[in-house]
Amino acid sequence: MQVKRNILLNPGPSTTTDTVKMAQIVPDICPREKEFDELMASIRRDLLKVVHADPAKYTSVLFCGSGTINIDVCLNSLLPKDKKILVINNGAYSTRAVEICQYYGLEHIDLKFAVDELPDLKLVEKTLKENPDIALVHTTHNETGTGILNPIRKIGELAHKYNAIFTVDTTSTLAMIPIDIEKDNIDFCMASAQKGLMAMTGLSFIIGNTNEIIKSKDYPKRSYYCNLFMQYDFFERTGEMHFTPPVQTVYATRQALDEYFVEGEENKWARHTRVYNAIYNGLKELGFKDVIKKEWQAGLVVSAIYPDDKNWDFDKVHDYCYERGFTIYPGKISTTNTFRLCALGAIDEEDIFDFFDVFKDALKEYDIKVPVYYKEN
Repeated sequence: MQVKRNILLNPGPSTTTDTVKMAQIVPDICPREKEFDELMASIRRDLLKVVHADPAKYTSVLFCGSGTINIDVCLNSLLPKDKKILVINNGAYSTRAVEICQYYGLEHIDLKFAVDELPDLKLVEKTLKENPDIALVHTTHNETGTGILNPIRKIGELAHKYNAIFTVDTTSTLAMIPIDIEKDNIDFCMASAQKGLMAMTGLSFIIGNTNEIIKSKDYPKRSYYCNLFMQYDFFERTGEMHFTPPVQTVYATRQALDEYFVEGEENKWARHTRVYNAIYNGLKELGFKDVIKKEWQAGLVVSAIYPDDKNWDFDKVHDYCYERGFTIYPGKISTTNTFRLCALGAIDEEDIFDFFDVFKDALKEYDIKVPVYYKEN
């Protein structure tokens, strides 16, 4: 079967291989069959390998849903009674964690920093020192709204110094930027299948400390569907998800994991880096400005500021590119008009060179001056 190949430069779902797409075409199966249990067990084991986690200390737990379900699960499940969460917040996805705390009524501190700045580690430590009831520290590894890469290893070190567990939203970095769960001081990390693994939407997973999950069985129960211990325990006792899994997505994820290990961690990161450099250099050549300093960027997302050209219209440029097989994405910064180009998925730098041919044609089509114009220039 020939499937039209689109190049997705949005921050997920990502471009997939045809073999991952075709892996979904399987005979119908009841997900309570032993054959399917073994498939999920193999995924759980191999996810540990992606972050170099020792199976004697760590486990992985699968959930049906998008990446946000992981944040929900960790925050509501891993907070002991009468304790507090510290959210280190410099972007839209850490703000989402704050909103989850608010919805559940969880005691929390929203430690805000500017979206274009790294967290102040001295202030993080001061907050931990002044609030000994903080039991959980949470942040986002790569804020895809801007592309900033947070210093998780140092944050995790501080969390552990003050006896808190450290949960990290690695949705947009896991299986792309190399992660070592132990060396990076992570207790729980998370992602969804359609991001770094380049599989399909609908399956998410949390990788974390088994003992901490077992301890959480005695914590307040705040959710039925999104309880980490309940899902872990059901997997351990039955080999199954507690509730119906996304069957075809699980098969695609198995194929995507196989392809991940064939390509290899270092080679995959090198490919994403080539793509990122092609994006960064292509935008720079056209005169676009970044939101984030290059040295602070994760190497996966470039967030470009709209030019001040009166002819600039993101929707028109988007549609022009979309009609020719390339998807670009609006920004996620409330104070600045931006668009994002992301180095995710089964693409390489040649795809980016092809994209910029189309993008330049779009700028020409709508009479947008190149190099692009900013008022302060």
